[in-house]
Amino acid sequence: MRKGDISSVLVNIGFGNVVASAKVVAVVTPGSAPMKRMREEAKKDGKLVDATQGRRTRSIIITDSNHIILSALQAETITQRFIEGKGGSDEGEE
Repeated sequence: MRKGDISSVLVNIGFGNVVASAKVVAVVTPGSAPMKRMREEAKKDGKLVDATQGRRTRSIIITDSNHIILSALQAETITQRFIEGKGGSDEGEE
């Protein structure tokens, strides 16, 4: 896959919300104290995006612009979607 192709890959993070894979730095679980502090700091700075649709936060996505995105999907699920998206294989394709 060419470098230019990766910027157009959008990954579903739940409930119809998508994120550009090229902008994601990390997908982490929200349980630790540093992640809670990061979440509060992003909220204070206006860089928090809540994509949970009112459900429990199960993963935090960190972007290259220091935005923090909350998702109701498990970090493992989102990671698998990133791997599948970057691999270029869609369902039904061989």
